Amino acid sequence: MKQEQLDTYYLNKEEPNKSCLLALRDIILAQDDNITETRKYGMPCFCYKQKMCCYLWTDKKTNEPYILMVEGKHLDHPKLEAGNRSRMKIFRINPNKDIPIDEISLLLKMALDLYRKGIVKVK
Repeated sequence: MKQEQLDTYYLNKEEPNKSCLLALRDIILAQDDNITETRKYGMPCFCYKQKMCCYLWTDKKTNEPYILMVEGKHLDHPKLEAGNRSRMKIFRINPNKDIPIDEISLLLKMALDLYRKGIVKVK
């Protein structure tokens, strides 16, 4: 997918969500050289070695950004919410506060380790 198409999602957002989502994108991409960004279901999707790892989206009710962890059922973290999902969990971000970079980096490391250690198979 072309970079311009990927950028459009972020650039069409209102502040403070635009800056927040762009920062989250940078944090996710910085975790590992094997992470690539694409678009699935209209959402930015981040893949580890072509395997879906997480998405960025905004809550329809609160309009707050969140990171959706594809293999959330394997992750144990107090701020991850499963809701009515069986596989995925979300991590909410308040766009009006400092982004908890260390917490997000830890979550992403936990998620990436599922693939790196073979708990979730990568092609």
